[in-house]
Amino acid sequence: MKQLLTTFILIALFGYAGLSFAEPAAAITEAAVSAVPVATPAPEVNKGDTAWMMVSTLLVIMMVVPGLGLFYGGLVRSKNMLSVLMQVMVVFSMIAVLWAIYGYSLAFGGEGLIIGNFSKAFLMGVTPDSLADTFTDNVKIPEFIFIAFQSTFAGITCALIVGSFAERIKFSAVLLFSVIWFTFSYLPIAHMVWGAGGYLLGKGALDFAGGTVVHINAAMAGLVGAYMVGKRIGYGKEAMTPHSLTLTMVGASLLWVGWFGFNAGSNLESNGGATLAFINTLLATSTAVLAWSAGEAVIRGKASMLGAASGAVAGLVAITPACGSVGPMGSIVIGLAGGFLCLWGVNNLKRMLGADDSLDVFGVHGVGGIVGALLTGVFTAPGLGGTGGEDFSIGSQLLIQAEGVAITIVWSGVVSYIAYKVVGMLVGLRVSEEVERAGLDVSSHGETAYHI
Repeated sequence: MKQLLTTFILIALFGYAGLSFAEPAAAITEAAVSAVPVATPAPEVNKGDTAWMMVSTLLVIMMVVPGLGLFYGGLVRSKNMLSVLMQVMVVFSMIAVLWAIYGYSLAFGGEGLIIGNFSKAFLMGVTPDSLADTFTDNVKIPEFIFIAFQSTFAGITCALIVGSFAERIKFSAVLLFSVIWFTFSYLPIAHMVWGAGGYLLGKGALDFAGGTVVHINAAMAGLVGAYMVGKRIGYGKEAMTPHSLTLTMVGASLLWVGWFGFNAGSNLESNGGATLAFINTLLATSTAVLAWSAGEAVIRGKASMLGAASGAVAGLVAITPACGSVGPMGSIVIGLAGGFLCLWGVNNLKRMLGADDSLDVFGVHGVGGIVGALLTGVFTAPGLGGTGGEDFSIGSQLLIQAEGVAITIVWSGVVSYIAYKVVGMLVGLRVSEEVERAGLDVSSHGETAYHI
């Protein structure tokens, strides 16, 4: 009996010991596992995103040369065709070089409120192994392609201004103005909207692909230039009809195709976000073509090819700031508003302003950019199909968008006025009356676009 009792006690003790020691051992094991640091995945270059960004950059270059050049060139008189092509091509090329020398550094270097720094001037420290952020953690693209992509934005912005003072400005004046304006207007606005620490970025302003940075910025420079360079000889008295609407149609088509790189490329990744920008660019532009054509049919009784081409550009401009954050139905509304309001801008508003904005830069890019920037604050709301968060407030976002528009208008307007004044004192703005009547092709470049 004693032996049986002793055996029972020993079993009970060992069983109790097993329970009491097994649980702490498991706890220790779990604690040891949890204490092991989890390695953060190293950033990797996504080859698909990189390829998409290279294609997008090429598409934006196509927008400028030949797209914008042909669009503008077809709208001027034949004696000034080559002058416009030269201004667009040379300005774009010059800005690309300046972007590498100091533009990229001032726009995207450092974390200032208004401007960056010279830490990457002359692309110091940038190598093929340098990486640029995308919108996804640990997914990168080579910094060189980001630099190239952004240089095309700077280049096309400066080239857009050419349309406002076409047919009467000195070639040297265009180049000098572009350098000054690029340095003191484009770079600060780009940094404030897109650069680390930028004022408008910090406020939460939404500008996916450049409604303020590109379009409103350039439009204000163009409007000020139209005033300061003065009206063309015979403006309002002589016919100044476009010499080739065929070329204008070709240019508008190239702009539309290239704009998919401009907008969808701004997503920096080849993913769902890029496809959202892509379809919005298609729908808004198509809607604006229909809106402009319908408006012309009502007002004038006929829809014109020039109107359809202008409507396409108006829709592209209006959807630019919104393409990455609104839904497809929102993009249709934005295209509708852009088409109708830009039609009003190149007719009624132009007469009210009294400026000879030769190719309606402000009427299309200014009005379209403002419409798009403000409506971004409306249709980004999730209740309207946008990508805003649950706490998104249309009223609050509209105020932020309006502040971005106002800052861009005032900043670009003041810088442009000063830049034109400086250029006027150094080289003069306008060609002589004799040269203007003969045409800028022969006088400025010694050649003609057409030989009969």
